[in-house]
Amino acid sequence: MEVKIGVQHAPREIVLESGQTAEEVERVVAEALAGKSQLLSLVDEHGRKLLVPADRLAYVEIGESAPRKVGFGAL
Repeated sequence: MEVKIGVQHAPREIVLESGQTAEEVERVVAEALAGKSQLLSLVDEHGRKLLVPADRLAYVEIGESAPRKVGFGAL
């Protein structure tokens, strides 16, 4: 699952591949935005943990991973 996170006052978004389902990611984001936790905590597919302060979240985009296109080809 590909997750893109926009952080306030940061010029770039955070992009990570997570082994969690879309429902799990949505639940964790909703809990952070509701104030149940002060940090949004996600784990990527390499086991690294990402922590973002909940009050700095601008947006979270959840979607399926798209295969990367390499080389030149006809569209």
